[in-house]
Amino acid sequence: MAKTQLNVRVDEGTARAARERALARGMSVNRYIEELVRQDTGEAGRTFVEAAADFMKSYEAVFAEEFGTHREGSRGHRGEGRR
Repeated sequence: MAKTQLNVRVDEGTARAARERALARGMSVNRYIEELVRQDTGEAGRTFVEAAADFMKSYEAVFAEEFGTHREGSRGHRGEGRR
């Protein structure tokens, strides 16, 4: 993904807080700010949901064997559907 430079002005307290929080998370201030904006725009939530969907697709057979093949709305007992 291409990067674009964005210059912003903040007070010294905000700049210090950004540096400290970025350092505590082991990332650059640029990455820290970028992640904050992504979270604010909901991109992190979409990324999580997409990753969860990929996980479920990858392990669908395992879940089906363990819990049965019941779909939405079905709340059968844990042992139901086992072989």
